[in-house]
Amino acid sequence: MNFIEDLIQSIIDKHSVVCMGLDPRLDKEGEIPQFLINELEAPNKIILEFNKTLIDNTFDVIPVIKPQIAFYEKYDALSALKETIKYAHKKDLLVILDSKRNDIGATSEAYAHSTFKMFNADACTINAYLGIDGVKPFLEYKEKGVFILVKTSNPSSNDFQNLFSARIPSALDSDIEIQVKKITLERNYIKMARLVADWGQNLTQFSQFHNLGVVVGATFPQELKSIRSIVKNSYVLMPGFGAQGAAARDIKSGFNEKGLGGIVNSSRGITYAYFKNEKYSADKFGEAAREEIIAMNQQINKEINL
Repeated sequence: MNFIEDLIQSIIDKHSVVCMGLDPRLDKEGEIPQFLINELEAPNKIILEFNKTLIDNTFDVIPVIKPQIAFYEKYDALSALKETIKYAHKKDLLVILDSKRNDIGATSEAYAHSTFKMFNADACTINAYLGIDGVKPFLEYKEKGVFILVKTSNPSSNDFQNLFSARIPSALDSDIEIQVKKITLERNYIKMARLVADWGQNLTQFSQFHNLGVVVGATFPQELKSIRSIVKNSYVLMPGFGAQGAAARDIKSGFNEKGLGGIVNSSRGITYAYFKNEKYSADKFGEAAREEIIAMNQQINKEINL
């Protein structure tokens, strides 16, 4: 098993680059339907049943799901997360654990072990702003996928990711004026993209892509275009489609001429689609999610020629 090889094959087979984010919410109307909460009571049971129903209705039209670990931790439902991953695998779905781990040394090794051995995820997201020390333990799982945060979909990502860093030659010049002339400015997200490209140089490729991917918000199409020109061999995980405002035209530059190179995530827009679709009652949330995915597939495939 190799994550990127399996992902590409599933994308081709299912004619879909859509990733369904499984972010369970129990707190208000328009989230997990009240009838499930009343019937099952315990969060682990509620969330697992909700996820299984979504998977049953969508497994043949998507290649991958992305559970966000924070929501399972919030409801003390890590058992539901483990069982969801097992169930997804039975349905021939790949799983990206959205955990955004960020640490170094033995702690990073523990995070990697937990992600790939305890939860049995096929891939994960990580924050690499601590440098390669925090990335290496994940790359040691050579058959697994890693998606590094480069340009995130939230508006305040500009606060740091869009700031400029200086690229200074390694050999310091004694003449300060000459040294200043050699400095190149680039945005922090560009610097991170260059690091990812460097870290992935020796990784095994399949159809020109390797297991070290990047996260770039679909809400930033110009930044996506710039990053794609740097990380030519990385798959791009693009959150922000639907509820956060990104449309199919915004993600086109993330893909090559064959329609490969990216996956497009939607969480709330898919899983809670029933709430904004008058055709479906709450007990038909799975069918509503399927219809939303099919619509996404049609919109996106038209843009990327898949």
